Amino acid sequence: MKLKPTLLALLMGLGIINGIKGQDWPNLSEFQDANAKLAKPAANENRVVFMGNSITIGWINSRPEFFANKPYVNRGISGQTTPQMLVRFRQDVVDLEPRVIVLLAGTNDIAGNTGPSTLEMIMDNIKSMADIAEANNIKVVLSSTLPAFDYTWKPGMEPAQKIVELNKMIKAFAEKKGHIYLDYFSALADERNGLPKKYAKDGVHPTVEGYKVMEPLVEEAIAQALNN
Repeated sequence: MKLKPTLLALLMGLGIINGIKGQDWPNLSEFQDANAKLAKPAANENRVVFMGNSITIGWINSRPEFFANKPYVNRGISGQTTPQMLVRFRQDVVDLEPRVIVLLAGTNDIAGNTGPSTLEMIMDNIKSMADIAEANNIKVVLSSTLPAFDYTWKPGMEPAQKIVELNKMIKAFAEKKGHIYLDYFSALADERNGLPKKYAKDGVHPTVEGYKVMEPLVEEAIAQALNN
């Protein structure tokens, strides 16, 4: 639709048009250059894309050796919620032509980073990403949301039990659809259903020791997905 000059001027005066142009709510720009430079996977390459938030991008920052010399592509963006990931899913996952997607998401939704979100809303986005992957012949690994007793940036949200319930929903969906469910939660949670200090100093973002617990679990899940 072409806007009339008077309406266009009014919207620009209100900052609406410039605001829309300036927005990159899903942060599509974050990996555009890296995606453009990434070669197509080789014929025998089992490329894996890790999609997620700060926990995912923090993994390659804290433990680069885990990703070194492997066909692993990290596409985590700090602070992201599942609707943001869903918007960039085609660009940052499907177009990279992986064999497997490892999705780790949900905690920022529960924290309300992009507004209030029910568990059902989170699951709808996870389901949509899984369905898009499946439609493009990408094997799906759905990770449990990591334990968290509280959020330092959003205290009082009481996420622990919500995460337990969300993980039940993720597991049930994975089993129904034949995807791999990756249970980080059971290996990391303490008696409060939170993350102990040795695994996350702030109770949310894994330490090197936390990632070391996660690594063999994800390797096993990827192997299962490739053989699924």
